[in-house]
Amino acid sequence: MKKVTIYSTPTCHFCHMAKDYFNEKGVVFEDFDVSKDLDKRKEMLEKSGQMGVPVIIIDNKDIIVGFNKPQIIELLGITE
Repeated sequence: MKKVTIYSTPTCHFCHMAKDYFNEKGVVFEDFDVSKDLDKRKEMLEKSGQMGVPVIIIDNKDIIVGFNKPQIIELLGITE
């Protein structure tokens, strides 16, 4: 199984959509709340160059900014 990391905030609608989708599909993920964790916010910015959330990283190499479901499906090999 691929490693999935999501940088999110509690008030982000697209963050909730991504996490709900991962849970629905049985995708295990690590979630960091960048509204409270300044070190993780800095890490997210260094990795993605973006301040917008969600930032989803798959296997520490593929970076998705926002909830791009088709890209997530492709990178994780999810069948719909």
